Amino acid sequence: MNPLSPYQFKIPHFFMSKIEIKKATISDLEIIQEISKQTFTETFAAVNTPENMANYVRENFNPEQMTSEINNPESAFYLAVLENKTIGYLKINFGNSQTEKQKENTLEIHRIYVLQAFHGKKVGQLLLDEAIKIAK
Repeated sequence: MNPLSPYQFKIPHFFMSKIEIKKATISDLEIIQEISKQTFTETFAAVNTPENMANYVRENFNPEQMTSEINNPESAFYLAVLENKTIGYLKINFGNSQTEKQKENTLEIHRIYVLQAFHGKKVGQLLLDEAIKIAK
């Protein structure tokens, strides 16, 4: 059974105004892991071997790695929540957590992951807008 089956529900056409962006905490670890695994697999499985996919997911989305990322003071996760269900997230990095540090006082958008059912619904845009707001 798909672990995210509760997140597959009918999308109201006016839902954009109801999406809340909230900062994640360690208590959100499990849902961040689930969305990470599902969206990464949906996006990249067609262009990778099953072995490569399994290795990436195991190395990058395991509880220890994700806990480290969530607890890192130079990273932050923001959840997109619709009707009490998390439908995506944003991960940003500051300072030494950036994978390609550019200048002082910059931030990096590391991930914007949105469940496939919500692609084309501007959820990613809302998360990008949150990153821009934080950067200002």
